[in-house]
Amino acid sequence: MAERKPVHITPEELAEQRRYAAMISAMANRPESYHVVTYGCQMNAHDSEKLAGMLRDMGMTEAATREEAGFVIFNTCCVRDNAERRALGNVTWLKEVRKRNPKLIIAVCGCMIQQPGMAEKILRQYRFVDLAFGTSNLYKLPQLLYQTLNSDRTVIEVEDVDTIAEDLPVKRLRNDAAYITIMYGCDNFCSYCIVPYVRGRERSRDMEAILKEARELKEAGVKEIMLLGQNVNSYGKGLEGGVTFANLLRELDEIGIPRIRFMTSHPKDLSDELIEVMGKSRHILPQFHLPVQHGNDEILRRMNRRYTRAQYLDRVRKLRESVPGIGLTTDIIVGFPGETEEQFRDTLSIVKEVGYDSAFTFIYSPRTGTVAARMDGQIPEDIATDRIKRLIAAQEEGQRKAMSRFIGMEEEVLVEGLSRRSDADVSGHGRHGVSITFPGTEADIGQIIRVRVTAMKNNTLVGERI
Repeated sequence: MAERKPVHITPEELAEQRRYAAMISAMANRPESYHVVTYGCQMNAHDSEKLAGMLRDMGMTEAATREEAGFVIFNTCCVRDNAERRALGNVTWLKEVRKRNPKLIIAVCGCMIQQPGMAEKILRQYRFVDLAFGTSNLYKLPQLLYQTLNSDRTVIEVEDVDTIAEDLPVKRLRNDAAYITIMYGCDNFCSYCIVPYVRGRERSRDMEAILKEARELKEAGVKEIMLLGQNVNSYGKGLEGGVTFANLLRELDEIGIPRIRFMTSHPKDLSDELIEVMGKSRHILPQFHLPVQHGNDEILRRMNRRYTRAQYLDRVRKLRESVPGIGLTTDIIVGFPGETEEQFRDTLSIVKEVGYDSAFTFIYSPRTGTVAARMDGQIPEDIATDRIKRLIAAQEEGQRKAMSRFIGMEEEVLVEGLSRRSDADVSGHGRHGVSITFPGTEADIGQIIRVRVTAMKNNTLVGERI
């Protein structure tokens, strides 16, 4: 596909959105409260933080539940079919809530709306939806909501452009940790994936804008940042000066935020330079999410992943040489069209060979508009289900072996909250990305505490304070 230039939203355009926000804040018929429902990945979660920031600037307060809110907005995902069906099912459920609250305003945004034909489907089948907009229009929420409040028709705006909007207001989910989006979109066009069609082509934020945001977060007391992008390893494409993700990490490491994480990485773009930077850094955490997707070369070729099993294992080897004890996680798909039993066993074997700390495992789900959805050899549900059960069993066995290395080790844990099982314990993630539970109180939340790991329990570790 031809290269598309990103559209940078100007300060004047953002100032116009702030004027719309001020006008809504003064309106008598505006909702008093909002509730954002988020589906999908960390990118969507961060987008929801921006939506919440804009709604706050419109004078609304956050409602604890959908039933209590005057404005409910669904920030949707369409990467997997079940996420889309869940979102539409919950939107339909709100139709009943509106019978009790006729003034309720319902909006749907995000990846699902960006799909071709979805806007028409909303108008045809979900006429009770008041507002719908795509990923490229997120920054225009104030203007679109203003139009909605002054209209008795559904307002829909979906543009096929790749935007970059800086300095949007953000209402962060946590005070101790924050997301920073470093790039948007994807150019890889994996044959099973809808993301390039709904998130647009790759475009990177200017490095200075990212560094400025990181410095401000450090001043605010943030202890951990998560860098986000569909493929962070290709950060810098389209920027002047030969900027790379490794360059960005070096600069961020110097700022001094205690913990730096990132996802997601594509194996074909994982450079030796990036691995070297991780090995020498002071603040980049020793963890890496490296989706393998499959263990067979022919399936990887049909997935359009553009690396081989051997090349993937080489990246794993170099990561472990540079960052001893690194925590490795992955994504795996079973039941891809045409997958044979022998090819599936190659996935089982790579899971055993690598020994992941955890893995997100999926049965292949056809997405309309992708190449794989048109492939012959769709795998019957019973075979795919059997394979994923065997994959999960193999991963759990490997995970127990991988996690055993932490027993007796000292770890620094950023405490995220009280344990779900006991108010006498707290939990958070260690430097290697594994959840650790240990004795503590609410006063520990948001603090980095050193613990000694004493035991394993299911997918988590148990520790004691040092």
